[in-house]
Amino acid sequence: MKIEHLGIAVNSLENSDDLFARLLGTSNYKRESVEREGVTTSFYKIGESKIELLEAAKPESPIAKFLDKKGEGIHHIAFGVENIQNEIERLKKEGFVFISEEPKEGADNKLVVFLHPKSTNGVLVELCQEKP
Repeated sequence: MKIEHLGIAVNSLENSDDLFARLLGTSNYKRESVEREGVTTSFYKIGESKIELLEAAKPESPIAKFLDKKGEGIHHIAFGVENIQNEIERLKKEGFVFISEEPKEGADNKLVVFLHPKSTNGVLVELCQEKP
């Protein structure tokens, strides 16, 4: 397991892409829309990890709700795993609660699942595996 990326909710990808490009000294390598989640993402490679900026594409999306409730900032931490099904089973046995136990397609060619923040000290945790 490794830190795959940090997800940061933003009001505007245009403004935030400019800010993070200046901050990190590099341009984003990908911008992608995930229609099912109502989000547009922008990715930056930082060493072996990434930063994912998340902008709400729909007012009813989870990111829009997060921004309304908490404002811009860290939304989640994602851990890269080799076998997402094995990790789901392992973590369930350890007592962790998932928002959904069924992996779904996420951004950046990943299968993803999220653990409920109530079981992870208030932090939204994503597990992600490269799609086969």
